[in-house]
Amino acid sequence: MGKIISIANQKGGVGKTTTAVNLSAALAVMEYKVLLVDADPQANASSGLGINPDELEKSAYECFMGQADIHDCIVQADAPNLSVLPTRIDLVGAEVELVNEKNREYFISRTLETVRDEYDFIIIDCSPSLGLITVNALTASDSVIIPIQSEYFALEGLGKLLNTVRIVQTRLNPKLTIEGLLITMYDSRLRLARQVVEDVRSHFKRLVFDTLIYRNTKLAEAPSYGKSIIMYDATCPGANNYLNLANEILKRNQLKH
Repeated sequence: MGKIISIANQKGGVGKTTTAVNLSAALAVMEYKVLLVDADPQANASSGLGINPDELEKSAYECFMGQADIHDCIVQADAPNLSVLPTRIDLVGAEVELVNEKNREYFISRTLETVRDEYDFIIIDCSPSLGLITVNALTASDSVIIPIQSEYFALEGLGKLLNTVRIVQTRLNPKLTIEGLLITMYDSRLRLARQVVEDVRSHFKRLVFDTLIYRNTKLAEAPSYGKSIIMYDATCPGANNYLNLANEILKRNQLKH
């Protein structure tokens, strides 16, 4: 049975999609079968792997709304072992359509349970909000990775996200755990960045991943070519960072590297 991990933070620009895409690619290159679920209406995870949302006949929206079988919507990425459940902008309407539905928090969970045994990992890229789709993702997940940008307002809003996680644990999904807090966009030359890392590790201790995701030009370039950093430039520091993160997750889950 595959492990489902959400990448979530209601703050935008903290590296959620970059992490979702490149962690998925890193696990795939280590020969684990991975499904990347794009649960963000902006569809950046889809386009970042070369999938044009405008050309999709069916997407995550139809799956979550029960209008299509997930197998008919999954697309093979341009990399071995990596598949994508892409999305389009119409996913933004799902929150409104689901709001009065019974058990509205379980739509993503029901969708993913049908394919869970086919993958080793299912990674969900959440939108920068704490709306119904994100709650659905957390309800479906075994754990959540929280990217934190190494800048002044890094911890702003983190309390609200952790409170949402606690509510989901209490009311909807008692098995949900925090996989880890991931420091992103780190620049070792900046004293402030070093201070943020020190503060986060002091406060959250073992919850924080040892791996740091450094600022890297190649990481920023790769999505414009529709490729993960592994496929774009496997030798760059950004690729190395995400391979290290994948190894750390495998170790935490007592899986073979």
